[in-house]
Amino acid sequence: MAAFEALTMQILAKITPKKEERIKVDTLSRSLEQKIVDACQSEGVSAKVRVEGSVAKDTWLTENQDIDVFMRLPTSIPRKMLGEVGLRIAKKAAGDAKQIERFAEHPYLEIFVDSFRVDIVPCYDTKVGAWQSATDRTPYHTDYIRTHLGSELHGEVRLLKKFMQGIGVYGAEIKIGGFSGYLCELLVMHYGSFAGVVEAFAAYSRRIVIDLADFYKDRTRDMELLFSEQLVIVDPVDGGRNVAAAVQPQKLYEFVAAARAFLKAPNKTFFYPQPTHALPPTIIERHLAGHGTSYLYLSVGDLTAVPDVLWGQLYRTKRSLRTLLEINGFRVMRDTVWSNEKSLSVFVFELEQPVLPNVKRHLGPQLERHVDSERFLTKYSGDKQVVAGPYVENGRWVVMVTRKYTKATVLLQESLREGGKNAGVAELVAKAIKAGFEVLLDTEALKVYTENSDFAMFLTEFFSGKPLWL
Repeated sequence: MAAFEALTMQILAKITPKKEERIKVDTLSRSLEQKIVDACQSEGVSAKVRVEGSVAKDTWLTENQDIDVFMRLPTSIPRKMLGEVGLRIAKKAAGDAKQIERFAEHPYLEIFVDSFRVDIVPCYDTKVGAWQSATDRTPYHTDYIRTHLGSELHGEVRLLKKFMQGIGVYGAEIKIGGFSGYLCELLVMHYGSFAGVVEAFAAYSRRIVIDLADFYKDRTRDMELLFSEQLVIVDPVDGGRNVAAAVQPQKLYEFVAAARAFLKAPNKTFFYPQPTHALPPTIIERHLAGHGTSYLYLSVGDLTAVPDVLWGQLYRTKRSLRTLLEINGFRVMRDTVWSNEKSLSVFVFELEQPVLPNVKRHLGPQLERHVDSERFLTKYSGDKQVVAGPYVENGRWVVMVTRKYTKATVLLQESLREGGKNAGVAELVAKAIKAGFEVLLDTEALKVYTENSDFAMFLTEFFSGKPLWL
């Protein structure tokens, strides 16, 4: 444990905000709050304005100087108008600062002041349980953490956040599907320390359920019926909500694996992974030539939307395309998707083989299923696609038929010709595909690789398949 403690003390000293940083953040926060209050008054809107999130809870990292300012607006404002009213006020308060309209459940404004990124977010001024938008809970989350999380645990939260950032599981947005800052705070509160959280997840075997507010004390069955996820952290301010609902199983398992490795050999790499350097194209070419599998790429152009919508559609499309490949006989070993969220998105499928035999074996019903057997014989006895059979093998009917698609590239090209909606491609992606797409195989993607450094680094990591911390 000596090595563990020495390392965490070193990391904590690096990520804990210094006095001058705190003063700067506090001064800016107060200034922003006043500007938003003034903007609300000029618009004739009564609102409670307050900094929320990690800054308000003193769990922010010196490397992540982001500020969240919430406007708690009257419930008399119609739900469909919340974003519009909030944006109008936020833009007036932002003045000449650089501004970007963002969208979660409703629009909000992201601005940049000095070296800080600031989110100005509208929500309703509601009572507990009377939520009208997802952001209504946030002020109550802040109050809960400030009341229940002892100051001695703030550093423990910082360590957990930094650890999760380092291993790539931090962030509840759809692109990442990981752990939120609020979830980190609740985990530290429950387990008592960063080490306690890591040890608990390293021991993970089946399911973790935490109910800090005892909403379901003596009601285990009710909780099981309400929450089906592998990780359940009941929101202390809303007993019907799982704070960990956004955590994808893959991210949970990655955290478990990293926790075990870290306890075995504590290392700075878990907090600060070595930067990825894209391999030279010649090495990538040799890798593709000798790897034994093939990589199939679908490249599409302009595809812009707010990040959560964009990544939701990209992931949905990836799942649909994988299914398309698999039901046509192509075995997908791994898949992934990358996007610069603007002009280029690339789906990648590692295939066991990109070309299949012309003939496939198709199993029919067991002989004891008389009606199904007759239907099978009627369908295939005179079918021109049948090259052998029907015949009986191990008590069931079998035929050998020709494949419709023997090349994965042809399957994708033909399935996506009209956008791919019939293949399950999400709407925005289908629109981008209609505008133009490329299906590439193995070294054909080297042009995209050499022209886009971010994609090159991403693909280098994907080819490796090994976590940066391992």
